[in-house]
Amino acid sequence: MIIATNTIPAFAPHLEVWLLSAAVVVGGVYVVKVIGPKVVPAGEPVVTRRQIGFFAAAVALMTLMAIWPMHDIAEQRLYSAHMFQHLVLTLMVPPLYWLSCPGWLADLVVGTDGWAWKVVRWVGRPVMAWGIFNAFNLFSHWAPFVNTAVTNGPFHFGAHVLFVLTALIMWIPVCGPWPQLRLSLPGQMVYLFLQSVVPTLPAAWLANSESVIYSSYDQPIRLWGISALDDQIAAGIVMKLLEVAYIWAIIIGLFFKWAGRHLETDRQGRTLTEREILEWEGGSGGLSASPVADPVTRSDS
Repeated sequence: MIIATNTIPAFAPHLEVWLLSAAVVVGGVYVVKVIGPKVVPAGEPVVTRRQIGFFAAAVALMTLMAIWPMHDIAEQRLYSAHMFQHLVLTLMVPPLYWLSCPGWLADLVVGTDGWAWKVVRWVGRPVMAWGIFNAFNLFSHWAPFVNTAVTNGPFHFGAHVLFVLTALIMWIPVCGPWPQLRLSLPGQMVYLFLQSVVPTLPAAWLANSESVIYSSYDQPIRLWGISALDDQIAAGIVMKLLEVAYIWAIIIGLFFKWAGRHLETDRQGRTLTEREILEWEGGSGGLSASPVADPVTRSDS
């Protein structure tokens, strides 16, 4: 029985989130101001303004999804808000972080020939990256997993860490900072198309279930009068429509960039080689930021 409606959870400061976000920003500033000038040759850009913009957007979205009211509504009231939160944390924040990462930093952290590079190269293979993310994503819809995440704080935090980590792996073939691990532009479109198929499975399960699957969200206190079953259907819609539409928007954008390359070469009166057809901007991938646009150069001090 519903005993209360329109009840947004009480304000919570979530200081740990603000501290984490502040630490990420401070770390980013330290990398650009202290480490970069020591590593990047004089006269070359440490980072670009576009990369700074990507970084700021990633931190902002990550913070908004983890503070009041979104975090509290997603954890205590609406599973559909929980799904939207995960959509942002896995499909928006990770690629923004990758796009903000300069190649020199990725090489400095991972190296080019050690065990860390071997691990990244192994998990960054398209089949492996796709499989790791989607295996965990499908497992995360298991009822005991969801119910435990809602009621157990440390488990919830660990689950979010794994969501972001596996999502970072999934995005490596599309916009990771290692050009040799990125797919060609047509390959990226196929890869993302396959990624858009997976959410339809749990979405159909959620939207067509005639009973509430997650007991942790079947509570008498409801937000905006939304029943637990309607909330569950809305969660399926978020996965089936919003998530798929977002991925397809990227695919369409990549297609137009690829088509634009063909049009440009036609205007120049030349024919693309097979290698040029498969590669985009030297294999950098359609989502990648140009390494020379809007440079923020190092100081010589």
